[in-house]
Amino acid sequence: MKLISLLRYLITLCFLYPLAVIAAPEYVGEQTCKSCHLEEHNQWQDSHHDLAMQEANAQNVLGNFNNATFSKSGISSRFYKNQDQFMVNTDGPDGKLHDYQISYVFGIYPLQQYMVKFPKGKIQVLDIAWDSRSKEQGGQRWFSLHPDEAIKAGDVLHWTGPNLNWNFMCADCHSTHLQKNYSEQDKSYATTWDEINVSCEACHGPASEHIIWAEKPADKRDRQVNGLTVHLPKPANRNWTINTKTGKPELSGSSSTNQAEIQVCAKCHSRRAQLDDNFVPGDNFRDHYLPALLTAPLYYPDGQIKDEVYVYASFLQSKMYQAGVICSDCHNPHTLARKAESDKVCLQCHLATDYATSKHHFHQDKSAGASCIACHMPATVYMGVDARNDHSFRIPRPDLATQLATPDACTNCHQHKNSPWAAEAIKKWYGKTPQGYQQFGPTLHALEQQQADALQLAYGTLLNVTPNIAKATVVGHLGEYPSRQTLMTAMQMLRSQDTDVRRQALLALELFPLEHTVAQIFAALNDPVKIVRMEAARILAAVPRGSLEKQQQELIDKVSEEYRQSLLFAADRPEAQLSLAQLYSQLGQFAKAEAAFKQALILQVQFIPAYVNYANFLQQQNQEQAAFAILQQGLKVIPDAALYHSLGLWYVRHGEKEKALQALQKAAELEPDTASYQYVYAVATAEKHPEQAIKILQSALQKHTGNIEILMALASYNQQLGDQAKATEYRNKAESVMQYKR
Repeated sequence: MKLISLLRYLITLCFLYPLAVIAAPEYVGEQTCKSCHLEEHNQWQDSHHDLAMQEANAQNVLGNFNNATFSKSGISSRFYKNQDQFMVNTDGPDGKLHDYQISYVFGIYPLQQYMVKFPKGKIQVLDIAWDSRSKEQGGQRWFSLHPDEAIKAGDVLHWTGPNLNWNFMCADCHSTHLQKNYSEQDKSYATTWDEINVSCEACHGPASEHIIWAEKPADKRDRQVNGLTVHLPKPANRNWTINTKTGKPELSGSSSTNQAEIQVCAKCHSRRAQLDDNFVPGDNFRDHYLPALLTAPLYYPDGQIKDEVYVYASFLQSKMYQAGVICSDCHNPHTLARKAESDKVCLQCHLATDYATSKHHFHQDKSAGASCIACHMPATVYMGVDARNDHSFRIPRPDLATQLATPDACTNCHQHKNSPWAAEAIKKWYGKTPQGYQQFGPTLHALEQQQADALQLAYGTLLNVTPNIAKATVVGHLGEYPSRQTLMTAMQMLRSQDTDVRRQALLALELFPLEHTVAQIFAALNDPVKIVRMEAARILAAVPRGSLEKQQQELIDKVSEEYRQSLLFAADRPEAQLSLAQLYSQLGQFAKAEAAFKQALILQVQFIPAYVNYANFLQQQNQEQAAFAILQQGLKVIPDAALYHSLGLWYVRHGEKEKALQALQKAAELEPDTASYQYVYAVATAEKHPEQAIKILQSALQKHTGNIEILMALASYNQQLGDQAKATEYRNKAESVMQYKR
């Protein structure tokens, strides 16, 4: 009886006081934080975080709204005021001029953007921005974010289109505790925030528990747990000092804050896909976001920034990151300014007597060539006026620039010279060619171009000291070279401590027969990190549930639902709808799959992958004419190579060989650098003209020297024409590509 009474008492407590047991910390607002942290609050005020997003009013709007006009591509936009409202007359989603009220502004320097409310909670960002630099710097003007493109209504880059939608593209990083709240049912947003800007709790986490902790008497406070979801202050004993013997910087004391701080910053300072809006500072970044790796067209093969990728993945490549440097070593986290002016921030750790001297940089003092930042963090301009420094902190490698088709810091300044000239100058200065920390460029270039030595280079990169982000990028290519060696390597990489490497190993294993990999992929459903679990669930979705034991079914169903929920979070994007369609198709839910395919095309009529995959889906459902119609529909929107290629394959299946050849030729002409299009076009040509097929393949082989399909096809067609020597040559080359030699 006593045991029963105790259980009843505990159950009653749970019902009477549920919040005491399960309540999550709440956001309290920056004014509450200010009461105790006045100095930090004062530093934060007027920072780029403070001004990340504001309401449009006379105090916050920088642009010229005094009947100013801006003309581009036949559209003349006018910026004006209606009493205290800021207005723009510009082309809307129908291509006609309309008056729109500016509701919010983004940023302050070197540009400011303007936002307009639309029905159903949607907010769009104008692609005409205000250059807030001084006139002397070329600013104080309206300018287009897409100056070289004629963008009309209906284009994904039009300001009313999906790529300039605030709710999905921008909101998560410009406000605190942003909840997108997209409803797939009525295609609407109910987006909310706790603070309009990037405030204290965006980085330190919800502070309600911290307030309770702070209100306790000093002797009652737990010094190890302060009520915040993440503890960011640096330990008092964490310092960078110079080793007097080596002259090199060394980190002393605890480095426990490294990953916590970097992952908080990565939430916004990274190129990534968002999986949900549940991230709280202190969480594992990869449980809520999928970061981009060093892939084209985001990065050059050597990891230099190309597209607008922000900072995180560049920093992960750096020797600084490997040594334990964190963001706040160089930046004041509240003002966001560098901790010292210009190159002096580098001299916090690097001795001026060793590096701020012509014996190191071989340039005149105070010249651009003498600058640490100009040489080791070259800037690229994005959004027309915003110069961003590359945070990979690399040694310039002009000796590789021509080979890899990459920029180099030397010819950024010496524009009248070329990279070989710069490489020779560096070799004379140092008596050698400095290699630097990032030595994976030739490997990624070879893999991207499918060169003959790609696999050998890949193993060299995996075995050497290499940044994990580069290793992960390499691992993702292993499945393109199917062999027992690459299969075993991918399986081994599934045991890596690095999350990105494990996920990329799954992508490699996906390209092998499932019967060889299912056990290893299934084990990944229990991975502690969400992006790995989801990848495993996506690959295994098609496994018949009847072939699994009950516990296995429950596990795969659980993780598949986790994956589906992440896709539903992004259901306002065509990419997510396409992934949903593929998931539903694998699960045998064909009506839902077709609805998702259609929704992808409603969201973005120019989204080519939806047409191609929808047509494939219809063919699998024996709806051949419907598949043909979808491909034709896509070609009316945009004459894309992928659509012509799919159309050619459709004609092949239906025995219309001449039409097939024409479509496949068109695809090959539109994308001459896509090896698969050249290969399939050659195969189609070979039926009547094997000599012509050989010419097509030989041309493709000049760039893709290690493409196995091309090499084996050349061997086959030369054998067919009786040229045994050539056939043997190409067959040996194919075998050589696949053979890894330590």
